[in-house]
Amino acid sequence: MAAKIKKGDKVVVISGKYKGVKGEVTKAFPTENRVLVSGVNIKVKHQKATQADPQGGIKRIEAPIHVSNVAHVDPSDGKPTRVGFKTDDKGRKVRIAKRSGESIDA
Repeated sequence: MAAKIKKGDKVVVISGKYKGVKGEVTKAFPTENRVLVSGVNIKVKHQKATQADPQGGIKRIEAPIHVSNVAHVDPSDGKPTRVGFKTDDKGRKVRIAKRSGESIDA
C-alpha cells in the first residue's frame, strides 16, 4: 500500500491535545502507522548525566502520534484534506488533495 503521509509533508493535527497545530513530518514509521511531527506531542524525559552527556537534566522530546490523528494541509488554501491517488501524464502515481484536486507531490 502506498503511503499517504511521508517525511516532509505539511500536516495539521485533527484530534487530541494538540488539535489544530500545523507542523512538518520529520519522520514516518509506516509499519507502526505513526508519524513524528515537529512541535507536537512534546514529552518530558528526566535524563541522568552520563559520560556522553555530562549535563543531564530535564529533556523535552517529540514523541510519535498515530497517523489517523493528522491530516494533510491542502496546498491551495491551507485547510485539512484527504489524500487520493492519480496517474499523471508521464504514467507516475502521484498523491492529490481531495479538497482541491491539486498535486501534493512536486
